[in-house]
Amino acid sequence: MPGPLQGLKVLDFTTLLPGPYATMILADMGADVLRIVSGTRPDVLAYFPPFIPGTGLSSAYAYLGRGKRCMTLNLKDSRAVRIVHRLIAGYDILIEQFRPGVMEKFGLDYQSLKAVNPAVIYCSITGYGQTGPFRNRAGHDINYLARSGVMSYSGRRETGPALTGIQIADIASGSYNAIVGMLSAVICRNETGKGQQIDISMADGMIAFNAIATAAFLVDGEDPGPEGTILNGGSLYDFYETKDGRFISVGSIEPQFFAAFCRTINCPELIPGGIAPPDIMQAKQKVRKTIKSRTRDEWMDLFSQVDACVEPVLSLSEALNDDHTKERGLVVEIDLPGGGSVRQPGNPIKFSGTPQEYKKAGVTAGMNNREVLLELGYREEEIEEFEKSGLFQ
Repeated sequence: MPGPLQGLKVLDFTTLLPGPYATMILADMGADVLRIVSGTRPDVLAYFPPFIPGTGLSSAYAYLGRGKRCMTLNLKDSRAVRIVHRLIAGYDILIEQFRPGVMEKFGLDYQSLKAVNPAVIYCSITGYGQTGPFRNRAGHDINYLARSGVMSYSGRRETGPALTGIQIADIASGSYNAIVGMLSAVICRNETGKGQQIDISMADGMIAFNAIATAAFLVDGEDPGPEGTILNGGSLYDFYETKDGRFISVGSIEPQFFAAFCRTINCPELIPGGIAPPDIMQAKQKVRKTIKSRTRDEWMDLFSQVDACVEPVLSLSEALNDDHTKERGLVVEIDLPGGGSVRQPGNPIKFSGTPQEYKKAGVTAGMNNREVLLELGYREEEIEEFEKSGLFQ
């Protein structure tokens, strides 16, 4: 059965991680996604190792380009603008990731394309949004985490904020907010017939991620600090090193879970104090010493039959080979454009009636130039002239 977004057409002008991840999720769900990229300034991720043997494709590029077609255009050429105008007449969504004002210079801003297709949904992803004092400021994931306030109470008192291994702002704040925004606009258009512009700021999304901390601050005016609350290390809710240098996670917040945890580590005297006892430092030192008396796997053998919200800190290889990961189909085999296949992360969203539709892995830049132009009604001789005259550069 076709994916739930079958028939939705998306024109993708994004690079790096936030936009490409968002449109890959849409493609997995059945959307028809066409990437428009530069022929002379390849996406940085096209050079990210490792490369898939025999293909010349970066693993990241093949992953983020999954299920999409790809066309190269020199957007500074007026002919490219005319081609985009032809395309947008038949597309539902355009998503772009340039700094504010760049698409307007090309004549491809929302107001220009709205004149061609009033129902178009136009999604812009930037670091700081289309308005405000930082609208033209460059930034990366670490900067949005920093400016949002999140990192001021993350990490340890002695060492300060710590880098995360994943791009939280890029994916959680950029990609998924864009997906929610675009699909919400599709529902609205189904009711009204009107498209609209969506302004996604990764910094805005991270400020919203403060959630509970912001709600508290707006009531009591107290800035949270590292290891100062139940959920950021100010309680026994934490990571603990084991005898073999590995770690386990303890999330035993509720009384029944905490009691089970304490009994399993043979420290029943800690039960009355709960997850956040009055003398937290003394209690945490006792738990640290106790946990370090056994290896990670020895502890997990003990906790395997106990409902205590205790789990091992797995390496990536362990996580990808875990029974849960296998059963949930979170690693999938994807066909490569030139034959063969590659393993990739699967889509985490599950549908009972319209399962994910995994097409081929990402293609090289410009592979679909001729195909797309023929669909738009251009003749072979016109396409050859475009190629000779640098339109695809």
